[in-house]
Amino acid sequence: MENEKALEIIKSAILMEVRGQAFYKSVVERTNNSDIKNIFNIMADEEKLHADFLTKHYLTIKQGLSPETILLPKETSENIVNLILSKDIKNQVSGAGYEAAAISASIDMENKAVEIYTNFANETTDHEIKELFFWLANWEKGHVKMLSELDKELREKIWFDNNFWPF
Repeated sequence: MENEKALEIIKSAILMEVRGQAFYKSVVERTNNSDIKNIFNIMADEEKLHADFLTKHYLTIKQGLSPETILLPKETSENIVNLILSKDIKNQVSGAGYEAAAISASIDMENKAVEIYTNFANETTDHEIKELFFWLANWEKGHVKMLSELDKELREKIWFDNNFWPF
């Protein structure tokens, strides 16, 4: 019974990661900004990595085997942080443009992933699956933090450029 529940949880998570990857790839296709393309390509690659880990777990459990501890990679968020918070990107992205809207939508999507993965981790009694989902939730939290920092910078840029400051 626990295995069937784990399989359903993992299938839902794989679907969420694949949808995230598709969204990020669509941003890459629609923007002309090479830095934004790079950021969203990295995000899409990370979503694929998540889906691959989840698929490996799914297949292991489906075959009736006990999932082994997967050596999870270190979070690569530092690679993105330096890129995202560069002055060039902040100056190139319009705070009210498509790229800014994509960043905002990405924050919502990543927050939802954190919530879902944390809930999945709390629902299962399987130690390996619990560990995997807490790891995924933490990785997604890193994405939220990075994207939120960029979104804040863009919002402040709009305020500054339009003299919205109340003082």
